Amino acid sequence: MAKAIHDPEKHAERMKKIKEHVDKRIAKAQEEKGTFVLLTGNGKGKSSSALGMVARALGHDMKVGVVQFLKGEWNTGEIDFFKSHPNVTWHIMETGFTWESQNREKDIESSKLTWEKAEQLLQDESYDLVVLDELTYLLHYEYLEADRVLKALMERPEMQHLVVTGRGASDELIELSDTVSEIKEIKHAFKRGIKAQKGLEF
Repeated sequence: MAKAIHDPEKHAERMKKIKEHVDKRIAKAQEEKGTFVLLTGNGKGKSSSALGMVARALGHDMKVGVVQFLKGEWNTGEIDFFKSHPNVTWHIMETGFTWESQNREKDIESSKLTWEKAEQLLQDESYDLVVLDELTYLLHYEYLEADRVLKALMERPEMQHLVVTGRGASDELIELSDTVSEIKEIKHAFKRGIKAQKGLEF
């Protein structure tokens, strides 16, 4: 982090140079295309950030598709809120978290069925934004064929935005994405004995 400048004139000069630099970068960044955002890392907030982009897109009257892998039967506020919106299509993998089913074959079957829903969204140019929540786990556990997934991501419509979330993103996903944010955990209430809270975790 740059050291603060207390002299008003020097501060103004620094900010002027920074603005000139940013303006030049903005002027060069004129390409308009669907952007692939990858949210990974062990910290809390990846899905929440993705759903924030869903809200933003809906504010622009865009059409959004969401596929949630590993969420199961959780009754969450965002599902109730967003599923009622006419511009949202929402799919949830039935078996939920892997430790709940404890059946690899069933998880693989459910993963493939849910992925077919994701592929339909990724092939439909009417969707402005597609969110694939917790997709990274299915690649890590090899429930889905990585080549099939990567092919669908690469061949999506040119102007379609994509957000993928989940811990442990593969090198291939990182390389393919346009923007990558790693959410780092510093503290978590659960580890201090505080249960999941309505409105924050669900």
